[in-house]
Amino acid sequence: MLRIISLALALCAAGFSQGRGNGAPPNFPAPKEGDYIVKDYKFTTGDVLPEVRLHYTTVGAPVKDSAGIVRNAVIVMHGTGGGGRGFTSATFGGILFKPGGLLDGATHYIIMPDDVGHAKSSKPSDGLHQKFPKYTYEDMVRLEYKLVTEGLGVNHMRLVMGTSMGAMHTWMWGYMYPDFMDALMPLASAPVEIGGRNRMLRKMVIDSIRDDPDFNGGEYAKPLSGMFGAEFALFVMTSSPLQLLKQSPTREQADTAFERRFGGDARGRWPDPNDMLYQYECSRDYNPQPHLEKIQAPLYAVNSADDQVNPPELGILEREIKRVKRGRYILIPVSDQTRGHGTHSLPAIWGNYLAELLKESEHK
Repeated sequence: MLRIISLALALCAAGFSQGRGNGAPPNFPAPKEGDYIVKDYKFTTGDVLPEVRLHYTTVGAPVKDSAGIVRNAVIVMHGTGGGGRGFTSATFGGILFKPGGLLDGATHYIIMPDDVGHAKSSKPSDGLHQKFPKYTYEDMVRLEYKLVTEGLGVNHMRLVMGTSMGAMHTWMWGYMYPDFMDALMPLASAPVEIGGRNRMLRKMVIDSIRDDPDFNGGEYAKPLSGMFGAEFALFVMTSSPLQLLKQSPTREQADTAFERRFGGDARGRWPDPNDMLYQYECSRDYNPQPHLEKIQAPLYAVNSADDQVNPPELGILEREIKRVKRGRYILIPVSDQTRGHGTHSLPAIWGNYLAELLKESEHK
C-alpha cells in the first residue's frame, strides 16, 4: 500500500533499511538482477508502450518436478515507491533466505520484481513524464505474471506474498490466477476498495504534487514545494507513534529528528514527483472484494494493530476473510517489536505464521 522505504525514513534509528547497511555480504546465495522486456503492452487505459522494461532480483534457482512443474518458486512484491532489491536486507532476506530459513535461498527460487513505475523498471521519470500510460494495479499484476511466466519460465508458485501495495497485489493474484499458487500471504493490507482516510491520504499526496504551481504538467524546472505536503502525509500515516516517542521523548529530540527527516539534504532523496504521482494514482482500480470467493489457495492475511494505514478498528478483515475459502486473518498486537505499517517487512515478528502457512499448503 505505502512504500516499503517509509519504515526506513520514519524509523531509521531502529536500524531497518532496504540495503544491507554495513556492506556485509548476504548470508544467502548472491542476488542476481536482470530485465525482461514486454513488447507492445496494452494498458487498461488502451495506451500501448512498444517496450515495458521489468527489472527484477532473484535468489536461488527454479526446480521442476517429474511433470515439469516448478515447485519452489516464490514471488515477493514490494510496497508503493519501493523495489524488489529491498527484500535482500538483513532484516528480511537475512532472516528468510538464509540457510535453514523458511525461504532458504539454496532450496527456493525467490523472485522480487520492480513493478512498472518503480525503481529500475519503466517509469514516468525515464522521459515520458505525464505522457507515460496511466497504469493501474491490474496492469502491475498482469506484468508481474508476464515476468514470472514468459520472462522467467515459471509455471507454478509455491508462495505469492507481498508487503503493503504488494500485499494488495497478492489478493489480486489469488483471484486472477487462482490455480497458479500453493499459498498466499498479504502483509499489511485490506481486500476492499480504497476509501476513507486511506483514500484521503492518497489524495493529499496526489493533489500536493499536481496542484503545485510549478508542476507544469509534469515538466517542472525546479524542486516542488508540494513535495513537503506529500512527504508529511506519508510520514504521519506510516510511522509508529510508540517507536517515535521512544526515539524522541523530548521536544528537542523530536525537532532534531524532524529536521533530519525533512530538512536540508534529505530533500534530495525524495522521489521524482511524476513517479510519485503515478504511484499513488494507480491504486484507483483496486477492489478484490467482489472476487474473494474465487481464491482457492490457503491465504494468511497478516496486519499489525499499530498500522495506521489499516487500523483494526475498521473491522474489514474480520468480515471479509470469512468469504475466503481457506483464509485466515492474523492481527499482531502492538509491542516494542512492531513498527506500525512497516511491521510488514519484519519476518522476525510474523515468521511463525509463514511457517504455519507453508506447512498447511505443502504439496503432497
